[in-house]
Amino acid sequence: MAPSESTIISNYLLVPAQLPAIISLQEFIALFPRSLQSSPHIRSLYRDLQGQRNALVDSVAAGIETEAKRGKALRRAVIKIRREAESQEHDDEVEIERMLFGAASNSQNSKHTVSSIIPDLEGAISELEGELQRLEEEQAALMASAQQTVGSMSDLRYGRLANSKLRDQVLDGLANLQETCTGKN
Repeated sequence: MAPSESTIISNYLLVPAQLPAIISLQEFIALFPRSLQSSPHIRSLYRDLQGQRNALVDSVAAGIETEAKRGKALRRAVIKIRREAESQEHDDEVEIERMLFGAASNSQNSKHTVSSIIPDLEGAISELEGELQRLEEEQAALMASAQQTVGSMSDLRYGRLANSKLRDQVLDGLANLQETCTGKN
């Protein structure tokens, strides 16, 4: 069975987004100056950052679930509209046949000759080609939209943080924390 849309998106966004998948505690500690690497505050800072990251991942997971539900509802609505349109088209065709051939006549009773059916078939072919071209254009637009969405999500997949100054801010915060702690002793 093929994976669902929400499973694919969850695997793409959530699995690699956990903080340990991006940076381990040892790698995080190595970002600090040697004199601060043994500080217990670094571990608590890492746990705090991990908690924030988990909250973000949970928020994204909830958003995925919400969108999956909306997608199912939208698919049901589209199917319903298509069914209604198909039944309406069928009724329109019957009405046109009645107008062309009269109320008592049936389209199965009308007989075509080779010379009379060719123009009708050519018209149907040109209509189908036009519809096919419109569907291909729509498919290309949808594909471009999906590729743009995937491209915009790649930062999250590879763990790039939106705040590029986060490392400096963490170091400044740790220095302030250390000053506060050593000032009280």
